[in-house]
Amino acid sequence: MTSLPQVFALFGLVLLSAFFSAAEISLAAASKTRLQSLADEGDRRAGLVMELQNHPGQFFSALQVVINAVALLGGIVGDAAFSPFFSWALGSVVPEANLKHVSFALSFLLATSLFVIFADLLPKRLAIGRPEAIAMRVVRPMRIIIRVLRPIVFVLERLSDACIRSLGMPTKRQETITSEDILASVGAGTAAGVIAPQEEAVIQNVFELESRLVPSAMTPRENIVYFTLDESEDSIRAKIATVPYNRFLVCDKDLDHVVGFVDSKHLLRCVLEEKPINFRETGLVQPCQFIPDSLTLSEVLDVFQRTHGDFAVILNEYALVVGIITINDVMSTVMADLVTTSDELQIIPREDGTWLVDGSTPIDDLEHALGIDELPEDSAYETVAGFMMYMLRKIPKRTDKVTTNGFAFEVLDVDNNRIDQVLVTRIKTVQDAPAED
Repeated sequence: MTSLPQVFALFGLVLLSAFFSAAEISLAAASKTRLQSLADEGDRRAGLVMELQNHPGQFFSALQVVINAVALLGGIVGDAAFSPFFSWALGSVVPEANLKHVSFALSFLLATSLFVIFADLLPKRLAIGRPEAIAMRVVRPMRIIIRVLRPIVFVLERLSDACIRSLGMPTKRQETITSEDILASVGAGTAAGVIAPQEEAVIQNVFELESRLVPSAMTPRENIVYFTLDESEDSIRAKIATVPYNRFLVCDKDLDHVVGFVDSKHLLRCVLEEKPINFRETGLVQPCQFIPDSLTLSEVLDVFQRTHGDFAVILNEYALVVGIITINDVMSTVMADLVTTSDELQIIPREDGTWLVDGSTPIDDLEHALGIDELPEDSAYETVAGFMMYMLRKIPKRTDKVTTNGFAFEVLDVDNNRIDQVLVTRIKTVQDAPAED
């Protein structure tokens, strides 16, 4: 029959091996960012875990020594624990000549199954679910084991470091977080229902500030309402009443000769005090901030922060005005649908599965709405109108069409060579087409 002390010894070895398996996977999977946060909160164990992660050679060397030692002992004890039982149970069935070999094979299978399930798979699956918590629980016992096995660990660590260096790989763990990692985590959170889709869009827009140029968020030239230095007071009042802007450019004869800007509240004060509006008077017109159209939205925010401003005129390489931008424009780009009203939507989904798109829509917004990674040569244009002109290689006319990336883009309306609206239709593939009877 089975020796009970040997059975208890085997289960003790299984538990010991389970501890080392959990320690191995938890310290390898623990996030350095979360550990740093816990360390900042005063948990010293988090700092000890990060110290082991920074010097993984000592940890893994000691771990492999004890894991292999426990595995060897488990094989020896398992054979001694179960072989007598199988010899007794199978003595009347298996011939005497083969009984010893059969008992050994069954003992080996049973001991191996115990180690695989309870000393490897189960503890590792539990540890991968909460790696930081388990790593902090096992870190101090592991440090004691490392100290006890220091001479062996020292030799093994030097040998493993030499092998790793010969392969051109780093000997220390490099914890780098990229924007792709963050967006992937946010996408996983959205899929799990933890993060709302609108919140995910805001986070994506924040990271895109580094790549989106100012034309994607500006008020374009054709929509700018401005005054001239010699404009009549009646015309000024009519424009103020028609367009509820906070600021108006003041120009010398035309838009490409900007003198400055005037705040609508100053104009309102003149009206209430029944004073004449004269842009040539000192103090009414304020100087403008000028920026090139090659800046990204992130760089525009830096400019506003340095100059303590929130309004700028955008110039192209020929010093011509192409638009204006405010800090609200940048924030609206980030917040997207959270602050956009139905009247301001540039991309309108329709019930038939098509999209009605304004020609001035930034191409990045269209790519997001359609789920397209990127349109052809999308660095060569900023808006949907620019995309159509680039693809058609001409000034588009009504009904002109472009097909790419599984979508058809058709010009619906053109006003003085300016594309007002584009109809976007998904092209049905063979799989999408309804089956015929």
